[in-house]
Amino acid sequence: MSQRLGWSGSKLSRIELHRIGVKLADLRKLLALYGVDESYREELLALARESKQKGLPQKAAARFPQVAPYVSAEAEAESVWNWEPQVVPGLLQIPDYARAVRQLWQGMFPGPPSEADRWAEARLLRQQVLTRDPPLELSVIIEESVLGRRFGGDAVMRQQLEHLAEASELPNVEVRVYPLNGEHPPLATGAFSYMQFPQVHDVPLHDIVSVEHLEGTYELEEEEQTYMYRVAFEYLSERALDPEQSRALIVATAAEAWA
Repeated sequence: MSQRLGWSGSKLSRIELHRIGVKLADLRKLLALYGVDESYREELLALARESKQKGLPQKAAARFPQVAPYVSAEAEAESVWNWEPQVVPGLLQIPDYARAVRQLWQGMFPGPPSEADRWAEARLLRQQVLTRDPPLELSVIIEESVLGRRFGGDAVMRQQLEHLAEASELPNVEVRVYPLNGEHPPLATGAFSYMQFPQVHDVPLHDIVSVEHLEGTYELEEEEQTYMYRVAFEYLSERALDPEQSRALIVATAAEAWA
């Protein structure tokens, strides 16, 4: 059936096992494939629209549909490996920092004045995966330049780095900094997230890689593709500072650069 839909078997398994949400366009394909009567089809689509408003990850996704697939997958993941060469990763951002990042985006692509506030609120909803039971296992590598790249005022940056250092002490969170003066420059790749999922019964759920671009994110599921990003993250991790050294650098930068 997945071939008739043009989907991977992994995607179909996730939908059938309720591990990810179903986009309305995908639901229409399924209903057409199943031969569901047109009148009943509209009722099911209406229920799907209503269900998207329930649950914290769904609420966060509903506010920004362009990142909805990523937010839904993140909420279902067992672990996330995040490489970020430009900003503090979203799951570790404080509201003022998240708002400042979004305001920069709005400077290029104007939107409603309240959008930055809604973006920051959505970030907080997403971050609850770190304290759920069981919590998401998060491993983050950021380039050292992120610590010195201003978003908001000095106080915002200091608070953000202090929060980053505190979060790195959580048992399910690891933060590493990739040094600017290292022997090996970082890979020439943009930000990406490598997500792994728990197996449900006898159905393996393949890893997913989410890569950022201007219009949102796109997801990769084919093993040949995800394997490359797994190797890339391991390369970065091996050459980054260890967690203790990284925490010390973050704390020192907060105190010295953003005092």
